[in-house]
Amino acid sequence: MSIQLKKGVLELCVLNRLTYQDTYGYDIYQTINRVLDISESTIYPILRKMVHEGYLTTYLRESPDGPPRKYFKMTVLGRKRCEELMINWQVFIENVESLLV
Repeated sequence: MSIQLKKGVLELCVLNRLTYQDTYGYDIYQTINRVLDISESTIYPILRKMVHEGYLTTYLRESPDGPPRKYFKMTVLGRKRCEELMINWQVFIENVESLLV
């Protein structure tokens, strides 16, 4: 898959992943990487940007495997953004499919 196509959907994928539960960066990376084949270094700048924009907050949680992990939690603003992106994604898919018929 094209790098540009991946970049266009990563924000939606991250927000959608956090819709179901709070989690840490590496878990988000693993979930998305199974489908989109991305590098780990791709996720962290997106997470920082989303925290800065108010879509996510962070907190530390103890880890049984070492130091505490930084967990990400979606804010109300993040939920609204996720809904907007989902609508935009559906419209995009429908528009592209209409061109491919």
